[in-house]
Amino acid sequence: MIEEKLYPLKFAPILKTKIWGGEKLHSVLGKEKIGNKIGESWEISGVDGDFSVVENGSLRGKSLKNLILKYKEKLVGTSIYARYKENFPLLVKFIDAKENLSVQVHPDDELASKRHDTLGKTEMWYIVQADPEAKIITGFQNGITKEGYLSHLKNESLEEILNKEVVESGDAFYIKAGLIHAIGAGVLLAEIQETSDITYRIYDYNRKGIDGEKRELHTQLALDAIDYSNNDDYKIRYNSKENKLNSLVDCAYFTTQLLHLKEDYSFNLPIHSDSFVILMCVEGSAVIEYEDGNENIKLGECMLIPADLKELNISSNNCKLLHVTI
Repeated sequence: MIEEKLYPLKFAPILKTKIWGGEKLHSVLGKEKIGNKIGESWEISGVDGDFSVVENGSLRGKSLKNLILKYKEKLVGTSIYARYKENFPLLVKFIDAKENLSVQVHPDDELASKRHDTLGKTEMWYIVQADPEAKIITGFQNGITKEGYLSHLKNESLEEILNKEVVESGDAFYIKAGLIHAIGAGVLLAEIQETSDITYRIYDYNRKGIDGEKRELHTQLALDAIDYSNNDDYKIRYNSKENKLNSLVDCAYFTTQLLHLKEDYSFNLPIHSDSFVILMCVEGSAVIEYEDGNENIKLGECMLIPADLKELNISSNNCKLLHVTI
């Protein structure tokens, strides 16, 4: 049996209803409208129970899990397959916060492995659109002791010590495991993270869930996960030179660069066998040309470029792409 050739893959979005979600995933990014509180669109996922399914080309209907089982290093890259086997190492999504998300923290790999037998969660955000004065929370205003933190939590004064920052389109943030954080109302962003769905919710504005009950908090679990120091390296300062790759984050879990194409520019993108490439379109549109054809990508869409594709060309007169590898 002849093995089908790999090509740039698009996956059907996995839409998630959230009590804080809104309509921007539909109105701004063009996702299917399935309600008024759609908070997340999982674009490429290897999370158990939420495996992405191909929606373009000859492999349409195949799950990401099945593709890794079949193509192995040809899909994800030699060193990545050796490290992660059949587990896809990243989860990428778009998030629409119509209301504030809970203040939360993620454990690092060591703690998550010990407690949950899974990866921790380090992530990054790229702001796609933000309403005027929309904010995010990133850590504490100043360093604090565990005892001081618990005192504020008990007195319901936690918001007084959190660092809040107004954001706008194009801002980027590196959210390391241990950093307390929250997405504020009015923010639409792209998120790149380790494949993990472990979140410790520490404060939720006394909000009630869909069932009418206050949502569960993970106060004790969070205590050993929180970084209580004064973090000031969360905001990413980067160059935005046109028609070239600009570095955003280069860490052990992923490398993200921003590619801003202007004036009908064609960008020759070499692919290395050690990693797949994920392209997330955060502005405009482009044509991805490869040996056997081409695929279009537009705002709100993502594409997985298999490691086996050695070279491709990206053509656009105005487009911003997040270029993600490991």
